[in-house]
Amino acid sequence: MWQHCCLRRIDFRTIPLILGLMVMSVLIITSTTHELQCSAEGKFLTFCCKKQIQWFSVGLCAYLFFAKLDYRKLRNWAWVLYIGTTLLLLGLFFTEPIQGVHRWYRIPIIGGTLQPSEYAKLSLIIILSWFLEKKERVVGSWGTFFQAAGLIFIPFLLILKQPDLGSALVLFPIVLGMFYFGGIHPIAIKVMSVIGITILIFTSLVFTGILSHNELKSIAMHLLKEYQYERFNPETYHRNAAQTSIAMGAYMGSGWKKSTFTGRHFLPAAHTDSVFPAFTEEFGLFGATLMLLLFFALIYCSFQVTVVARDRFGEILSAGIATYLAIHVIINIGMMCGFLPITGVPLILITYGGSSVTLTMGVLGILQSIYIRRFMF
Repeated sequence: MWQHCCLRRIDFRTIPLILGLMVMSVLIITSTTHELQCSAEGKFLTFCCKKQIQWFSVGLCAYLFFAKLDYRKLRNWAWVLYIGTTLLLLGLFFTEPIQGVHRWYRIPIIGGTLQPSEYAKLSLIIILSWFLEKKERVVGSWGTFFQAAGLIFIPFLLILKQPDLGSALVLFPIVLGMFYFGGIHPIAIKVMSVIGITILIFTSLVFTGILSHNELKSIAMHLLKEYQYERFNPETYHRNAAQTSIAMGAYMGSGWKKSTFTGRHFLPAAHTDSVFPAFTEEFGLFGATLMLLLFFALIYCSFQVTVVARDRFGEILSAGIATYLAIHVIINIGMMCGFLPITGVPLILITYGGSSVTLTMGVLGILQSIYIRRFMF
């Protein structure tokens, strides 16, 4: 089951990329929390920074565990993981809400929280990979498409009802990518692509001011609730603050711990959702470009795993994971730059939070498992 000797076949190109992003995370979390109540007095490692390093340590264990684990064993756990995460999503509605929503479980022993929607993404990727491989001979039929859509519908609905629009919308491009690599009916792929592109164009037109947010409200109220439509408001304080923070970074940035806008706590959620504009203000265009290059290289290497995978399950699984990584980066940076609504999608390996870090490291470990075993069977 575990094969320690296989680690010498690991894709070592990704190691410095992951470590580089972790260093960036530690630097910006330290900077944005050193004056908050969660920080230690005047020390380099604030409380939040120490927690993030702890989560990175847990994530490293998850990374090594899944890298050594034969990924084909995940087939046997596909239904267990799917049912387990679905029950966790359902159980949220029987607990006390946190910040007015049903997204997290409180973990009293370690004083943290658990967000099942993050792990539901991985369980859906695994169950879809298993299902599409099993249906390989008839994968292009409409029956296979509707059965696969049925697997997605229940977790998608539960996540949407939390409400967690960001996580629910992230599932759409992940599923679309897996359907494409899995060989689902071409017409279904085209229809889903048209729907996705239409929504993206409509959103961009609203946020760039070409379409009026106020004039469209009467029409949108037939489809969305008012609080949901207000996320498409291009003049929210959070959106303007994020763009201001990015603009103030200029080319070289203000310097570490020397930001004026973020440093005075004008930027909401600076160490969580808004970590990208906080980083850009301190390290400027050059720092942001370096971060984007690291992300691009990591995602490029992830999609290369899809090319070298030796079986159908590994190919579809790696495609789903690579899309998962790419879409989180695109959505988070897109919403901070003002092109997409702010929905709370984390920036992988940068945003403060245990669920996102451990899951990201876990899926990177699965990619390594697929890559390591490309010549072994």
